Amino acid sequence: MHPRRFHLSGRTLPTRLAEVSRAIPRMQALGTKFVRIMSYKVGDGDDQMEAERFHRMREITKRFLDAGLQPVHENCMNYGGTSWQHALKLLENVPGLKWVFDTANPVFNADRSKPAPQPKQDPWEFWTKVRDASVHIHIKDARWETSKNDADYKFSGEGDGAVWRILRDALSRGYDAGISIEPHMVAVFHDAHSHEQDEALRANYVEYGRRLEKLIAEVRGSIGKK
Repeated sequence: MHPRRFHLSGRTLPTRLAEVSRAIPRMQALGTKFVRIMSYKVGDGDDQMEAERFHRMREITKRFLDAGLQPVHENCMNYGGTSWQHALKLLENVPGLKWVFDTANPVFNADRSKPAPQPKQDPWEFWTKVRDASVHIHIKDARWETSKNDADYKFSGEGDGAVWRILRDALSRGYDAGISIEPHMVAVFHDAHSHEQDEALRANYVEYGRRLEKLIAEVRGSIGKK
């Protein structure tokens, strides 16, 4: 249930621009309008090379926009996903860029706007800062498990991703764009997994989608009620 999109993963600007050039005609042939892009991985120190980072993102964004396509940035494990402050700074410095909001990523990402030891981000707070730029909502849910230093993924509304609250806020504001799912419950689909997990993954996606449809119906029914 992902939107049709291309994920740019090249590390250098020439590599990424080459990917852009390959992606554009394919997107146009498929009628795909959104392309998810990332703002490069986070560096270890305080210097995140923002000037160079923004320059690259502007180049990538402009090429897609010039082709009539909309690049959208996800709050993932990248510069724009390190805090809502970083997200807004990225949006301010990259004209035309829009957002795809992932509800669970803040649950396991440190808030790099705060001093060490950095707490995890607040999904609701992050959403309220980028909702006006958000043109797609990406649903997964999770709870952070300190004991295993990792996220425990849940069905929508059963974790700490503020899924219900975010969807209610979006829909009450007239949001009518796409909603996709990424359960991560059986396996992280873009990581290596065994063929034996394939059927379980498919079953989990179907169940996840059905449960989310029910949750969205409940959210819609709650709008207008106290």
